[in-house]
Amino acid sequence: MTTQQPRFTYEALPMRVVFGAGSLAQLPQEARGLGLRRLLVLSTHGQRSLAENAATLLGDACAGIFAEARMHVPADIAAKALQAARDTGADGCVAIGGGSTIGLGKAIALKSGLPVVSVPTTYAGSEMTPIWGLTEGGRKQTGRDRSVLPRSVLYDPELTLSLPVDVSVTSGFNAIAHAVEALYAPDASPVISLMAEEGVRSLAAALPAVAAAPRDLDARTEALHGAWLCGSCLGATTMSLHHKLCHILGGTFDLPHAPTHTVLLPYVAAFNLPAAPDAERALRRALATDDVPEQLARVAAELGAPRSLAELGLTEHDLAEVIAQAQSRPYANPRPAPADALRTLLTDALHGTLAH
Repeated sequence: MTTQQPRFTYEALPMRVVFGAGSLAQLPQEARGLGLRRLLVLSTHGQRSLAENAATLLGDACAGIFAEARMHVPADIAAKALQAARDTGADGCVAIGGGSTIGLGKAIALKSGLPVVSVPTTYAGSEMTPIWGLTEGGRKQTGRDRSVLPRSVLYDPELTLSLPVDVSVTSGFNAIAHAVEALYAPDASPVISLMAEEGVRSLAAALPAVAAAPRDLDARTEALHGAWLCGSCLGATTMSLHHKLCHILGGTFDLPHAPTHTVLLPYVAAFNLPAAPDAERALRRALATDDVPEQLARVAAELGAPRSLAELGLTEHDLAEVIAQAQSRPYANPRPAPADALRTLLTDALHGTLAH
């Protein structure tokens, strides 16, 4: 009997993770352990109170607060934050919040080399990746650089208890998308595939429980555990068609990041999984279903997520530009994505055919 022997390369990223309820209290200790004495605390305007809490914990080690993080990390905001870090004499940053704030911390690290401590409050997973993104002139540029990896990540489920259910659901599906693409990435490995399957399983179990009881700490802990695993998968593998399309839809059309991932994921899965049977089998196990795309669309809809790209503001007229950008610099994908196939996929997602 002859079997194909596996061949893969796995490279672990240098990450320190502190996980558990109440972990935010360890922020001063983590900063001292990294030799940081003046930290600029980053947040969105809406989460300034959380930034102030972090600043209080840091005491004299807080250099100031920059509460202007925005979705898709506009280049002008990143430049303003970098100048704030320089003006305050910061020797590091604390990024406390969701993907927008974590992304801003990465932009500062990319330009300055300043170390970042991340305290995620959603399930986006950006804190576990060396992937950075900047948006300028209607285009979102992304790249990989280990210099943007946070030096330490504090996962505190208590910080997610007040996360609105709608944000929790779409943020969770954003994380699931990371794992789905990791399963069919060209640089997948057995370690990452195991993490991806478990991450999807954890989030698929936790999100309905979170929706039913948003302040259930056990459910929140399980969801954050899944997000950590899914983010780790994204950090270790190559992005594919799903992420390419989401970057275009966010960077050019300013569609909201997590809802866009949520709406689009079932349609990209339906397109790619026939060419990725191992990934499909793993997702069937994780989701306890024989129809992965249908299950993803159904559960998202049942939990109140948007059902179509049209709901998010995309129009039929926009599809030509999305297709043109997707084909100009394509990401690795398990099967080719010609223009006609992309138009079918995007038209279905525009109208939410699977969700109905």
